[in-house]
Amino acid sequence: MWLYAILAAVALQRLAELFLAQRNTRRLLALGAMEIGRRHYPLIVLLHAAWLVALAVVVPTDTTPNPMFLVIFVALQGARVWVLVILGERWTTRIIVLPGASLVRQGPYRWLRHPNYWIVSAEIAVLPLVFDAPVLALIFFLLNAVVLRHRVRVENQALGYA
Repeated sequence: MWLYAILAAVALQRLAELFLAQRNTRRLLALGAMEIGRRHYPLIVLLHAAWLVALAVVVPTDTTPNPMFLVIFVALQGARVWVLVILGERWTTRIIVLPGASLVRQGPYRWLRHPNYWIVSAEIAVLPLVFDAPVLALIFFLLNAVVLRHRVRVENQALGYA
């Protein structure tokens, strides 16, 4: 029961974020922004969907959540919201560059270039650990690292970091 309730909450959160991201993307493109790295985006969506499906399929439904990892996962959701609030209408799930716009340097961006990627990487590892699935945590953490390695390189180049 806990498994499906938590997975449903995460899936609904991700769907709401996709809706927000699409709205922000449309607005930014209308302002003259450009999308960079479009080809790898479906791979990111597939990875996140596979992560949730794998948890639903592999984890026994009667698994009791580990309270420590659940608290960590909830804290990561707070960090995710912080990133969304700081970026505001500039937050998307795609790489969208608005010419002439300055880079965000507030909030977690004072210390990290891509805090959302750090948060997502931690979420991908921690949620399986909530349900005592360390092998899934490792598999999806590594798959995400491979995808993010490419994405960060593309995004850094688009933002003028590289």
